[in-house]
Amino acid sequence: MFPFPIIRLLCCLLLAGAAAAAWAQEGEAPVVAGLLEAGQAAERRHALAAAEVRYCAAARLGSVESQYRLGRLYLGMAYASRNREARTLLAMAASQGHGAAQGLMDNQSVDGEAVPACLIHATDAQALLAQGIGADQGLAVARLAPDRLRIARLVEELAHRHGVDPRLALAIARVESNFDPSAVSARNALGVMQLIPATAARFGVRDPLDPTQNVKGGLAYLRWLMATFDGDLVKVVAAYNAGEGNVQRHGGVPPSSETRDYVRKVLGFHGGDGPEV
Repeated sequence: MFPFPIIRLLCCLLLAGAAAAAWAQEGEAPVVAGLLEAGQAAERRHALAAAEVRYCAAARLGSVESQYRLGRLYLGMAYASRNREARTLLAMAASQGHGAAQGLMDNQSVDGEAVPACLIHATDAQALLAQGIGADQGLAVARLAPDRLRIARLVEELAHRHGVDPRLALAIARVESNFDPSAVSARNALGVMQLIPATAARFGVRDPLDPTQNVKGGLAYLRWLMATFDGDLVKVVAAYNAGEGNVQRHGGVPPSSETRDYVRKVLGFHGGDGPEV
């Protein structure tokens, strides 16, 4: 057993939740099996944010296999906080007899607990988020209302198809409209990706309030900006807000508080705190 009180408490809570669920006669409950399958499919197409959300949801339902898969997923991420979360999750799974997790734990040490926020009850997670702890994109997307979640999934899926980093596309859509397909700004920017009429026409969007057309147009613009600015994410995000001409004239982020705040928000949601701009 792993002598960590939070690990033991979480294991008890997760197992209690599992006992209350409607389990199948053999194997995982159908909802858990579906989440595991969806997470695995997301991993295969390298949609790690989507895999993370699904494994976390299954782990909250008591799935030891999901604890293991989420821990393994976090091990492959370059951030130290994720590695600590990985060891915590693997310790949880190993303490419940998961052989593969025990094998991975042979080469890992648990130097303190770092429980992913998505495994904590919603009220506790909100408190963590208020402190800036565990504020990751996957958790924020998972908390969307069902209609907004459908739009977020559309953004993610189309981003994969069109060769755009899904985390960037989700970050832009979240800051622009919070995944509202009917959003209209004071400057007449429309839809999920907040396309102005000139940009919509430029990228062949006939109906900017149609979510699929709108997202495709925004992704086409992002892909064009990535090529124009040689993949410089800061310039790409600034140009999406202020226009590529302004970024080219200033050689970077324009000296506008609106654009600087926009870049911070987008890159913060994309992953990390973002650069100083």
